[in-house]
Amino acid sequence: MSKSPNNFVRRSTPQQRSSVYELYWTFASRRQAAFENRLSGQSWPWTSDPILRTFKFCNVFRAADRVSQFMIRDVAYGDDPTTTALDRVFQIVAFRTFSNIETWRSLTAWLGGAPRLEHLRSGIFEQGLDHVKAFNGGLYTGAFILCANKAFGFDEKHRNHVALFKHMFLEHACAERVLQAPALEDIVALLQGFPLMGPFMAYQTAIDINYSDLVDFSENDYTQAGPGALRGLKKAFTDMGDYSPADTILWMVEQQEREFDRLGLAFDGLFGRPLHAIDCQGLFCELDKYCREAVPELTSARSRIKARYSGSAEDIVLFFPPKWRIASPAVMPGGSPLASGQATSANRPFGRPRGKPSENDRANRAIADLFA
Repeated sequence: MSKSPNNFVRRSTPQQRSSVYELYWTFASRRQAAFENRLSGQSWPWTSDPILRTFKFCNVFRAADRVSQFMIRDVAYGDDPTTTALDRVFQIVAFRTFSNIETWRSLTAWLGGAPRLEHLRSGIFEQGLDHVKAFNGGLYTGAFILCANKAFGFDEKHRNHVALFKHMFLEHACAERVLQAPALEDIVALLQGFPLMGPFMAYQTAIDINYSDLVDFSENDYTQAGPGALRGLKKAFTDMGDYSPADTILWMVEQQEREFDRLGLAFDGLFGRPLHAIDCQGLFCELDKYCREAVPELTSARSRIKARYSGSAEDIVLFFPPKWRIASPAVMPGGSPLASGQATSANRPFGRPRGKPSENDRANRAIADLFA
């Protein structure tokens, strides 16, 4: 699960699905190249890949995505002088729960600073959320599937989350326990033990906490496959042998240099930082999306990519955890809107036209249907 696969005696390793396994590395190389081309000031489009030009995909490195960048710069390393270490843990957990930059900006503006535990205790935090919801029309992003049951008896989702935060931080000393955790896996287990914090949300939140200077664990100490990554794993491999999904992700971390070299793919990482487990996990999710266009014969529970690339007018001043010691004094310029109709069956670079599968395609589909 969380330890390197080399620590175990294996009878069999993951069995690669020809071309799709290679597509994992090809996608990583092309998507990172698009990121670097945009960063260098090149005009859109930043890639010749019609699928990447048409649809929205996360960055190869999770920390480079817009929401993660905001979280790292403005939440984990925010400059509010009244914030304590305990407040910071609360802020990171609260931000990731909503994962909405506008919600956070509006909330901090209404509060006159970053939310603190005293705001949660006094009820001002909940009042701020009420105001933001009424003004903005909502609080949450669709990036994560949140547990939405009425765990604390409220009809409105945000009131259940406020009750959750009180339960976590005021009643069960969650922040203190996070700061004392001996390993990344222990933070995940702690968060996962609370209502409304599913396994994958707990993992993502633990990674956010680990970006801060509050704790410092290797991102390769523990990983966990989310729903999208599980779909991607089943497309990249016909059988994972004795490896669990988490073991396979860590195995991919170990394979990266060898595979990029073997396939002749350019990949210099994130300013020299190689892929870590959280990045390889995310790449499987993006592979699942990419294959819906590139290899449509591999069916899964999702058949289309929902989000098309539309660009962002807002520049992003790149900021990564200082403890990573990577130099990135650069601004990611806002992107240009995408003209419609870029990707068609005529210019799809991989796979066969829809409706004309080969015998091998049909065999792959039969296998994939078992995973749907």
